[in-house]
Amino acid sequence: MILFKSCELYDPEYKGSKDVLVAGGRIIAIENNLSLNADHLLKVVDAKGMKLCPGFIDAHVHIAGAGGEGGPATRTPEMQLSHMINAGVTTVIGCLGTDGMTRSVESVLMKVKSLRAEGVSAWMYTGAYQVPPPTLLGDVGRDITLVEEVIGAGEIALSDHRSSTPTTAELIKLTEHARVGGMLGGKAGIVNIHIGDADDPFRPLHEAVKNSELKYTQFLPTHCTRNKQIFNDALAYGKEGYIDITASAYPYFPDIEVKPSEAMARFIKEGLPLEHITMTSDGLGSLPHFNEKGELEKLEMGYPDSLLKEIKDAVQKEKLPFQQVIKSITSSPADILKLSQKGYIHPGKDADLVLLDENYEINSMMAMGEMMLEDYRNLKKGTYE
Repeated sequence: MILFKSCELYDPEYKGSKDVLVAGGRIIAIENNLSLNADHLLKVVDAKGMKLCPGFIDAHVHIAGAGGEGGPATRTPEMQLSHMINAGVTTVIGCLGTDGMTRSVESVLMKVKSLRAEGVSAWMYTGAYQVPPPTLLGDVGRDITLVEEVIGAGEIALSDHRSSTPTTAELIKLTEHARVGGMLGGKAGIVNIHIGDADDPFRPLHEAVKNSELKYTQFLPTHCTRNKQIFNDALAYGKEGYIDITASAYPYFPDIEVKPSEAMARFIKEGLPLEHITMTSDGLGSLPHFNEKGELEKLEMGYPDSLLKEIKDAVQKEKLPFQQVIKSITSSPADILKLSQKGYIHPGKDADLVLLDENYEINSMMAMGEMMLEDYRNLKKGTYE
């Protein structure tokens, strides 16, 4: 047993000073003052004055590598376990991206299995930018239904010069297959959408909904802060459907990107439901910039630690309540993606916990009941780190 003593509990709602008891990889009790026989406890963590919140969910990560827009030398590497631990991320959703031609869905699946074996939680999307997408079993619906680790499809590229430009009918068919696969497999069956720089970027989604029985909540469009046009369109779209903020790109492209913490403040001010807003890192994905001729001018790479940096800025610079902004990387993705054991600190949920000090730095981090980081020291590394 491990007892977090006198923490300021954000479950993610603020619950005041509480004691949280963990055993067997689960949260088993939350009380004002838990008193236990010392023989029953493995450890007591003095958390007084610190914030205990759910482990972060990074729902868009290129865990098996990505990139390649600038040729073979620009392929990004696989994610390491320490990328997650040092960022407070206890759950990732892996995906392919631009390269659905030389990289495979199978490689993402094996990376999911690898991360699980190392003690964290991982799932994945089947597919890539292209339509029809690469899959494991020949159809996105079959993948979602039959493969436990697959919860949806993506990332499918729309409104982008790298997109395969699917017709409305093709997008509807793919999404309906994902939805039915989700129903049969007890999964979210959602379609993760890469939104590019084209004019009227959400138009393909509007047309798919208009010409079918699909709802906006069947899609999770990402990169909604990649430029001011997309951001302004997302202000309207987010009242009907989900929107995802990419945390890692802003430092590299400040003249183009809307800073994620500022976007969060504007979305909330405009009345978008908190449950519709998620933030992901696009970790280990390439972050390219193309000129008007479509030529690659700059290429960077994202990291999961961008999530906490933007959450911190949202609280300290934008003056947003911590309990609001933390939902974007805890309860909101857990609910949208139907990760029933994640995103909350409730009895019976998985013991995925992050303890933050007064400066919003990670003091300790637990995944599935195992301490991965304690007193600012990383306790575990990946196999080849």
